[in-house]
Amino acid sequence: MSEIFSQLFDSRARSRLVKYFMLNDKESFSLKEIARKSQLSSHQANLELSRLERMKMIVSRSKKGHKLFETNRDFIFYPELRNLVIKSNTLPECRSLHRIKGLGKIKLAIMSGVFLNYPKGRADLLIVGDELSRAKLKHLLESLEAEVGKEINYSIMGSDEFKYRTDMLDKFVMEFLEGPYEEIICKIPNLKEIANRRK
Repeated sequence: MSEIFSQLFDSRARSRLVKYFMLNDKESFSLKEIARKSQLSSHQANLELSRLERMKMIVSRSKKGHKLFETNRDFIFYPELRNLVIKSNTLPECRSLHRIKGLGKIKLAIMSGVFLNYPKGRADLLIVGDELSRAKLKHLLESLEAEVGKEINYSIMGSDEFKYRTDMLDKFVMEFLEGPYEEIICKIPNLKEIANRRK
C-alpha cells in the first residue's frame, strides 16, 4: 500500500494527472483530451496513464473503438487523495497564481470556487486591472488549468467597470464578494466595506 502511495507523486506529469482525475471524477476522457488539458505530450500522458491504470487509480473502457479513461472511485486512497488535491490548489501551493501580477496593472485578484473547494462560487477567479496582456492571460489560464486539474471559471474587468458594478450593487460581483474568497492581490482598500453594502 505504501508503495502505491509513493508512486503516485513520483513525477510532475503524474501529479498533474492525479489532480485531473480527482477533480473530474465523474467523466471519461480520451488520451488526446487528457494530454491537451494537462499540457503534456501524448507520449508522457500515455506512459503515466498506463502506470495509474496498473495502480488501479483509473480504469479504461472502449467506446466506438476509442479508449476512454476515468477515475476509479473505488480506489483505496480515493477519498483522502481527492481531499489532498483540493487543498493543494490554494496559495502558495498553486504556483501559477503568483504570475497574475505580471498580467498588467492589477488592482484586485481574488480566488474562490475550485481553489477553496466552494462549488457554489460564482467564479474561481476574479481579476480587476488595466492594460492587461491577453496573450499572458491566455497562457496563465492554460497553465493554471493544467496545474489545478480543472477548467477555470474566471471574470476579468477593468477598474472603471469594477467601480461601476460595485456602485450599482451588481449581483455577480456582490455575490462573489459575499462568499468565501482569498486575496491574491488587493489594492482596493475598502473591499470589505463594498462586500457589506447589501447587508
